[in-house]
Amino acid sequence: MIETWYAILVGMLTAFVVLEGWDFGCGLLHFAVGRNEADRGVVLSTIGPMFLWNEVWLVAFGGVTFVAFPIALASAFSGFDLALFLVLWCLILRGVAIEVRGHSRDPLWREGWDFTFAVANVLLAVLVGVALGNVIRGVPVAPDGSFTLPFFTDFGVRGKIGILDWYTISFGMFSLVLFAAHGASYLVLRTVGTVHDRSEWIARLLWPVAGLLIITISLETRYVRPDLFSGLYHRPLGWLALLGVVAGGAAAITGQYRKRELTAFAGSCVLIASLMAAGAVGVYPMMLLSTLAPGNSITAYNGGADAHGLKLALIWWVFALALTVSYCVFIYRNYRGKVNVSLDTHT
Repeated sequence: MIETWYAILVGMLTAFVVLEGWDFGCGLLHFAVGRNEADRGVVLSTIGPMFLWNEVWLVAFGGVTFVAFPIALASAFSGFDLALFLVLWCLILRGVAIEVRGHSRDPLWREGWDFTFAVANVLLAVLVGVALGNVIRGVPVAPDGSFTLPFFTDFGVRGKIGILDWYTISFGMFSLVLFAAHGASYLVLRTVGTVHDRSEWIARLLWPVAGLLIITISLETRYVRPDLFSGLYHRPLGWLALLGVVAGGAAAITGQYRKRELTAFAGSCVLIASLMAAGAVGVYPMMLLSTLAPGNSITAYNGGADAHGLKLALIWWVFALALTVSYCVFIYRNYRGKVNVSLDTHT
């Protein structure tokens, strides 16, 4: 049962990263593709109906962690409290910016909230990457299972470390570029006119850069966490995830140059999902690796709930997933297609 719930946990997080990833990307490109208020209104219309819904997957991730891995959750929430509050404030700022920008037609009011919206999305894209980098690198778990993380220490990746070091910062920059490319592909698929053309140009520029950064991050990860790759190579799911990374990356890049919008966007989604899967397969069963002593680490087994509780929880989870997926399909079917709105729809 532990393996099943670990897969469920990774699935919830992957859904959040893929779906919210294009929201982050659209937001951080807000001023790059929207040179005037009308164009920025188009960008907001592509994500406005769905951005809150996509955040549900983060709530689902937290709920699954609470049910299936309570010990790991208790340790992570206390250790990552600073990072979690930063993410929470950025999510709040993004939501407030979308909701209140249309309450006034004053140019200064709208410019200010548009700027807040863009900055919040840039920070969210970086913070998600930094958080994933922390999980892969490890945290200073003590023998009692607790840890604390300051912003930074000596920028090293061993011993008593902080949230930021050379590896997690580079991971944050990688996620920023990856989400920007992902968002650009989404805007190409959903928009027309000048927003479409600018997004297409940005996507063609960023996807090759993202490909180079994947190679760079892989080399850094091999130094920071060499056992991740050995875990990938010895598991069939690891090879499948690597195949998905290659296939998704190829589709994302070639689809943009061949003007196959759906192919490019689908490749972008497959690439990000495969990267998440590769990381999860590579580190399994480790959930919180201790940089102080390997024996302090929290795994899926010593950080999980008992088998009886997991079996009972699986029953309600199936019904909850069915409802969630059904509503997800309903939402995206109703808001599919190209977006081309007037400014008046954002008052």
